[in-house]
Amino acid sequence: MWGQEKQPETSETEPEREETSDITNGLAAENTEGIIAFVGKGVEFKGTISYSGTVRIDGYLDGEIHTEGILLVGEDAVIQAKITAGTVVCKGKITGNIVVKERVKLRAPAVVSGSVKTPVLSMEDGVLFNGDLEMAHTVRELPREVPLRPVGVIAQPDIKRVNG
Repeated sequence: MWGQEKQPETSETEPEREETSDITNGLAAENTEGIIAFVGKGVEFKGTISYSGTVRIDGYLDGEIHTEGILLVGEDAVIQAKITAGTVVCKGKITGNIVVKERVKLRAPAVVSGSVKTPVLSMEDGVLFNGDLEMAHTVRELPREVPLRPVGVIAQPDIKRVNG
């Protein structure tokens, strides 16, 4: 109106979406559930976080994180914590012990100081990792309703010995 050209609207949330999809890039589609919680840049949290699903942290966290889901650690995040998770994708700084059931993905410029226990680890050039690494196979849980069979005596085959 009035001869002014309308400037294209820019959204401050678009870079976050791009970064979120960028940080989860490479994960199987079934593992990229929607982010259920977000600790934003400039936010400090002390305590324990327990959740299922996906949580992204871009702020400061001191404490513990427990999940069967996915932990996304943004480039500006600083975490000092004991972490147990299904999957961890990190571009930020983590100090502490990390135990993961599925995989750890360290993307540049991640800095990890502490021990990591995971069955699968991927690390980009530019990642700084100082600590211990233990890679173990995942423990597969057996279905609970597997019938147990008694161990019986193995029948001897009917063998006749012939001497002579």
